[in-house]
Amino acid sequence: MAKLRVNGVDHEVDVPHDMPLLWAVRDHLGLTGSKFGCGKGLCGACTMHLNGTPVRTCVLPVAAVAGQEVVTIEGLGPHPLKQAWLDHQVPQCGYCQSGQLMAAAGLLADNPRPTDADIGLAMSNLCRCGTYDRIRKAIHQAAATLPPPPALPPPDDTHPDDTPEDPLPADSGGSGSPAVDTAGGMVR
Repeated sequence: MAKLRVNGVDHEVDVPHDMPLLWAVRDHLGLTGSKFGCGKGLCGACTMHLNGTPVRTCVLPVAAVAGQEVVTIEGLGPHPLKQAWLDHQVPQCGYCQSGQLMAAAGLLADNPRPTDADIGLAMSNLCRCGTYDRIRKAIHQAAATLPPPPALPPPDDTHPDDTPEDPLPADSGGSGSPAVDTAGGMVR
C-alpha cells in the first residue's frame, strides 16, 4: 500500500513500491493528463511537480514520493501559461503539452523573468511537432503577467575592520616588475 498526496488530496493505492508514479497516478487515481512517452525519463511527457520541482515520473517509483506533494497537470489550476499557450497556438498534436506546461510552470516558479537561455536550459522536454519557438514565446508572455521578483538589497561590501591590502612587493632583482614563472603566471 502506497500513501500519496496528489493535488492536495491524500490517497492510499495498492501498488508495488517500485511502480512508477506515472502509472499509479494514471491507472489508480484516474488522472490521465500526464502522458507516457519514453519510459526512460528523457522526453518529459510524464512531467509532474514533486514539492514544486518538475520531475519525470515514468522512472520515479512511488516509494520515493511518500509524504511529499505531487502536482499533476490537473492540479496546476489557473496559470498564465495556459492562456499564453493558447495565444501562441503552442499545441499541435498536444501529446507533450501537459509535460511542457508543468516544466514551464516549474521554471517560472523558480525564475519569473527567464531569458531565452534560461528557457533553453529548463525546457528539456521533447516536442515532436517542433513548437519550441512558440513555447519560448508563450513562457515570455506568461512571465510578463507575473509580479516581478523582489528586489535584492545592494551588497554591503564595507566592513569597519577592512584595511586595504598591501600591494605585492616588486621583484628583488631590481627590475621593478614582479617575477613571472615559466607558465606565464605571477609568482608571489
